[in-house]
Amino acid sequence: MYQFVDRPLSSLDAGCRFLVWSMRAWVTTIGRRQCPAQALAPVFARWRMIGALQPFHRMMLLFNRDALETFGFCQMACDHVSEHEALVVALIEQLGQGRNTQVRETLGYLVSEDSVGEMLEALSGLGAAMALAGILPEHNDAR
Repeated sequence: MYQFVDRPLSSLDAGCRFLVWSMRAWVTTIGRRQCPAQALAPVFARWRMIGALQPFHRMMLLFNRDALETFGFCQMACDHVSEHEALVVALIEQLGQGRNTQVRETLGYLVSEDSVGEMLEALSGLGAAMALAGILPEHNDAR
């Protein structure tokens, strides 16, 4: 997580930027009392990520409903990554590295125990779709 938190968006790869934008857009859309899946679908389709929309939406719903603390997402125009945005990006990155056990353990600190399995499934689906589209988040040491 620390490799992403407070980083300028411009220093991150396309997958990280897509994921951060998607989280912020989802929260913004919910705040406007609109359907986030419908609002985000055109962008997901443009990025060849339409298969990721359902697991992404489920992930965000689970964080909204079952998080053990209130997650903080930046406004759309913010140029830096918040702590919770960085956590989600890091979870997807770790799944891409095959660190499923570590992700499951981390989820135990983030969401209610009853939601850990469902959240892991949603994150895995999202990560798989991002890998297929060639935009799986990766850590870049250059700051």
